[in-house]
Formats: sequence, structure tokens, C-alpha cells
Amino acid sequence: MRTSLLLVLLATTPAAASPPGASSCSGCHGAPGGAVPSLAGHSAEDIAASLSAFRSGARPATVMNRIAKGFSDDESRAIAAWIAGGGQ
Repeated sequence: MRTSLLLVLLATTPAAASPPGASSCSGCHGAPGGAVPSLAGHSAEDIAASLSAFRSGARPATVMNRIAKGFSDDESRAIAAWIAGGGQ
């Protein structure tokens, strides 16, 4: 229920407002073709699953594993929804 409420709030929040930590994603995950993969076109589910895999260590990384550990599952889903919705 809390997750549903969070997603509803995100959907009704102006585009300029981002979940804590989300706006920094574009610093590395910018335009397609860069050194770091772009997140453009990825679904919220895929982004949240990747964050979870980085956090658990199931997906190896040099930096993202440490960044992902700073977010809870709910925060990761909120960030993923924001990015997938074009917030980046």
C-alpha cells in the first residue's frame, strides 16, 4: 500500500520534483552513446531490478553497487519511476 501511495504521489508531483538522489543519476547516465549506459527507454521495473541487483551484489559494478546500497527498495522504485517517466 505504501508503495502504491508513493507511486501515486510521484505521478501527481510536478516533473521538476525528483525523489532524493534521483537527479544525480543524469550526471553519469546522460545521453545515449556515452561511456556510461543511458537509462533512456528503460522501464521502471528494469531500473528498479538493476538497482536491487547492484545493492545485493548479484550484478557486479565498480560504483553502482555502492550507490545503490544507499537506497531502500521503496526509494529505488521511486527513483526508477521518476527516471522511466522522463525525469532524467
